[in-house]
Amino acid sequence: MPGKHTTSCVFAKRLKEARVRSGLTQEQLGINAGIDEFSASARVNQYERGKHLPHLVMGQRLARALHVPTSFLYEEDDLLAALLATAAPLTRAKKRILLANAEALTQSASSKARKPSNVEPFD
Repeated sequence: MPGKHTTSCVFAKRLKEARVRSGLTQEQLGINAGIDEFSASARVNQYERGKHLPHLVMGQRLARALHVPTSFLYEEDDLLAALLATAAPLTRAKKRILLANAEALTQSASSKARKPSNVEPFD
């Protein structure tokens, strides 16, 4: 995991990414997440700029309004975040298949790393 990003920076990036993808305005997102309509736009704007980091419960409400897993909003790794967003709408059965395939890839990679080389050293 890259360590150069702060949590508020990552959250801001993911929040804006998910909001733009959803087609919601900052105000619509804020209202859908239960923020008062008079401050919804300003608060979401502050979250997206990284000025403030919401409490976890608000992060969960924003994620729910955006139809992404809460973990997506906090994930530093871009590929892993994309996997989370892609897997979220899948059915439970398809998530199990995805997990089994990921586990198989992991086992395949770790077994290749442990295999001895067929190359014989020079004497």
